[in-house]
Amino acid sequence: MRITSHAHIFYGSKAMCLENLVRCITGSSSDGLGINRTGYHFQSPKNWINDPNGPMYYNGIYHLFYQYNPNSAEWGDIVWAHSVSKDMVNWFHVDIALHPTDPFDIKGCWSGSTTILPGKGPVIFYTGGDTENRQVQNIAVPKDLSDPLLVEWKKLDQNPVISTPDGIKPDKFRDPSTGWLGEDGYWRVIIGSEKSRLGMALLFKSKDFLTWTQSENTFHSASTASAENGMWECVDFFPVALKGEAALDTSARGDNIKYVFKVSDQDTFSDFYTVGDYLLNNGEYYTPDNTVGDPYSPVTALRLDYGKFYASKTFLDEAKNRRILWAWVNEPDSNADAIERRWAGIQSIPRTLWLDKNEKQLLQWPVEELATLRTDEVGCTNEPLTTGRPLFEVQGITAAQADIEVTFRIPSLENAEVFDPSWVDAQQLCGEKGAAVQGGIGPFGLLTLASKELEEYTAVFFRVFKAQDKYVVLMGSGGGRSSLRGEGLSKPSYGAFVDVDLVDGEISLRCLIDHSVVESFGAGGKACITTRTYPTLAVGKEAHLFAFNYGSETVEIAKLNAWTMKTPEMNLSDGVTLLRAA
Repeated sequence: MRITSHAHIFYGSKAMCLENLVRCITGSSSDGLGINRTGYHFQSPKNWINDPNGPMYYNGIYHLFYQYNPNSAEWGDIVWAHSVSKDMVNWFHVDIALHPTDPFDIKGCWSGSTTILPGKGPVIFYTGGDTENRQVQNIAVPKDLSDPLLVEWKKLDQNPVISTPDGIKPDKFRDPSTGWLGEDGYWRVIIGSEKSRLGMALLFKSKDFLTWTQSENTFHSASTASAENGMWECVDFFPVALKGEAALDTSARGDNIKYVFKVSDQDTFSDFYTVGDYLLNNGEYYTPDNTVGDPYSPVTALRLDYGKFYASKTFLDEAKNRRILWAWVNEPDSNADAIERRWAGIQSIPRTLWLDKNEKQLLQWPVEELATLRTDEVGCTNEPLTTGRPLFEVQGITAAQADIEVTFRIPSLENAEVFDPSWVDAQQLCGEKGAAVQGGIGPFGLLTLASKELEEYTAVFFRVFKAQDKYVVLMGSGGGRSSLRGEGLSKPSYGAFVDVDLVDGEISLRCLIDHSVVESFGAGGKACITTRTYPTLAVGKEAHLFAFNYGSETVEIAKLNAWTMKTPEMNLSDGVTLLRAA
C-alpha cells in the first residue's frame, strides 16, 4: 500500500476538485466566516475538534487520534476520531476509533495516549466517563494488527482497568500518559488529578498493562495550592538527551538524560513544563530543577507556547529519531459563530522538540516535512528599517497562507530602554508596550495578516531592554488590531521573555501564517507564540505581509526568505477507500 501515490493525484489537475469538495463540506466560500478556514493546518472537514490523542508512528504510518464531535461544531458527544499520514503534512481520515458504547465510557471517550508494547503492538489508554459520571481508565487494542491503517479498535472486557482512587473527586482523574517500562519489568503511567486545588500527577504500575497498582507516593504535584492553579490535565512525561537533538524512548534511563514534565492547567488554559530529574530513591517521583517559588506559576512558568496552545501531546518518531509535539489550537470567538461556520478547532503544526544547550528549556521547530508545501520563494538581504522607512512589504507570495523566516540585525544596543525589574509578566507588558508603542530598540518584527492600509494586522515583534547586567528580549504577538470584528471575538496580546544572547546583534523569527492562525518561533524556537485571529479585510488575496520597525533605532533585515504554502490533503471523508485503492 502506498499512501503517497494518492496524495500526488490531487496536487495535479484535480486540485480544484479537492477545493470544491472541502468548500461543499465546510460551507467555506468567499463570503461569511468560512473565509478564515486554515489551508495547511490539521483540521476536520466540519464540526468540533479538541485535544490531540495518542499520536504515534507505527509500521511506517503516522497516526493521530483526536477529540471530535461528529454531530456539531460545539463540544459534546465526544469520540476518538482517527487520521493517518505518511508525512504529517497530508492527512487522511479513517473511521472513528472509539465511540461511547459501554458502561465504563458511555458519558464520553475522553483524552489519553497510545503505548506500543514490544511484540504486541499499540494500545490505547483513555479516560471514560462511566454511568455515574466517574472518570475511569480504559484500554482498547486494534482488532486486526495486520491492517496498516488500524481502522478498527476493540475495548477490553477488563475495563475499567483503573478506577478513581479514594480521596480523589470522581471528575478529577483523567488523561493517562504514554507508558514507560522500568528496569524492574513494570510498566508505568501517570494520570492527571487535583486535590484541594493542588494539581498533581498520580503514578500507576503494572506487569502486564492490565492490572494496575497505585504508587504510595504522588509522582509530582504543584508546590502550593493556589487560586492560580487547579486540575492538571493531559500530563506528559518524557526523557531528553543532554547533548544533541536525538530523541529518546520514554523508557530510557542514564546519566546524560534530563526529564520533561508537562501539565495542561485547566484554570489558565496553558501548557506549563519543567525540566528535572526522575528519582527512584525513597519512592518514585519527579523533581524539577527550578525549585525557586512555584515553577507552575502562570506568570513565570515555562510554557510550550505562550499563546493559544493547549492539551499538547508528544510521541517518539522512531523513523527519524525525534520527539514530535502536537497541541489543540482553539477558537477566539463564540459557539454561535462556530455553529454558523460549521467547524471549530485545529491542531498546531507538528513540531520537533529537544533540549536547549543551556539545559534549562526546550527548543521547538516545525517538522522538516512542512517544507514540501513551500512554493513561490522570495527573499532579500541587508534591508534597513529606519524611522523614515519603517515598513518593508514582502511581495510575490500569498500572504494569507505563507511561511517566512527572517533574521534581524541590531547595529547598536546603546539606546535600549531601561528594564524595570517589576516587569515579570510578559503578557501584561506586551499589552502595555505593543507593536504600535514606540521604543528605543523595537518594536520590530512582522505584521502578518495585514490589510493594505494597516487597519488590521497581527503583529509578531521583539523589543530589547537593558537590565543591570544584561539585555532582556521581549517577544509579543496578537493584540486588538488583529481584526475589526468587535464583540464576541477575543483579541489578547501574548508575550514571552526570550532567553537569547545578543552578542552578535541578531535575532531570528519564523512565522507560519494560515488565514486565521499565526504560529511564531522566536530565536530558533526558544519562545513560541500561537495566535488565532479572524481578520475582515486582510483575507485571501487582500492579505499583506510587512517587516516593520517602530523603534527609534535602525534595525536591519539581515536575511529574509518567504514562501507561499500549498494546500495539502486534509481529511477527505472517503479517505479509507482511497487509501486502500492506492
